[in-house]
Amino acid sequence: MVVFPKAKINFGLRIKGRRPDGYHDIETIFYPVNLCDALELVADSKGLDRDTLTLSGFELPGSKEDNIVLRAVSRLREIFQIPFLRIHLHKNIPSGAGLGGGSSDAAFMLRAINRTFGLSLSVDELKVIAAGLGSDCPFFIDCEPASAAGKGEILSPVRDVLSGFYLVLANPGISVSTKEAYKNCTPSNPEKSLQELINSPVSEWKDLIINDFEKTVFFIYPQIKSIKQVFYSSGAIFSSMSGSGSTVYGIFYEKPVIPVILKKYVIYEGTIQPISAPVK
Repeated sequence: MVVFPKAKINFGLRIKGRRPDGYHDIETIFYPVNLCDALELVADSKGLDRDTLTLSGFELPGSKEDNIVLRAVSRLREIFQIPFLRIHLHKNIPSGAGLGGGSSDAAFMLRAINRTFGLSLSVDELKVIAAGLGSDCPFFIDCEPASAAGKGEILSPVRDVLSGFYLVLANPGISVSTKEAYKNCTPSNPEKSLQELINSPVSEWKDLIINDFEKTVFFIYPQIKSIKQVFYSSGAIFSSMSGSGSTVYGIFYEKPVIPVILKKYVIYEGTIQPISAPVK
C-alpha cells in the first residue's frame, strides 16, 4: 500500500501558558495542504525478524531506527499481531519546518496499517494512539481543517476558508528547534479566539491573526522574517510562519509572479482545492 501523508500550515498560534507536565497550552488552526510525502508499506514475505525502513528525499535528523514511522508500527504491534513490514518513506516535506511532516507520516502509517490488516480501529481509537506519538498527530487522522487546543491534540472542526485561493510555501532550509522557540515565547490570551477570527475576510487576517513564535524566531533568523516581507511585497493578502518555523506561506488571490530572491526557497505552490476527508 502507498499513502501520501500531507503537510499542514497553521493559521495563527498562541502560546497560552506552561502546563504542569512541562508542555504548553496552545491555540491554533491546523489546515492541511497538498504538499505530501510518499509512504509505502509491504508485508514481508521473506521471514525478516524486524521492520525495515528506507528513506529518500529530504534528509531526516537522528537515527533511522528512531523514526516516528517505526514507532507508530511498534505502538500498534503492542496491541495486534502484525507481520514485519518493508517500509519506504520519500520525504517531500522538510524536517523542522513547522509543517508537521513527521507527525503526518506517523498518523498515515497508523491509518494504513489499520486498513491493510483490517484492525477495525475507529477514528477516535486511532487518535488516542496517535496522541501518544506527538501532540499534532491526532489532527492527521482526519486531516481536515481544525482548531487545536491543549497541547494541540484537542480538536474542533472549522470550516474550509481557503478554497480557490493560491498558496505558496517557502522554506529557507533552516531547522528551527521547537523547544527553543517555546522557551523564548511570552504567553498571550487575546479576547477573541482564532476560531472566530478566521471567519473574518482573509484580506483582514494581516491585522488580526498572529503566530506568537514569530517574534523570537524572526529575531534569531532574520532570513525567515525577510521571506514574509517578500510575500507581502509580492501581493500576498496574508502571510505567516507556520508553527515554530521555518516555513513561511503566502496566500494570494491568484498565482503571483514570484521574485527571483524567493524562487529558490519555494517548496510548494498551487490553487487550494476544497478539503475532502481522506479514506480511513
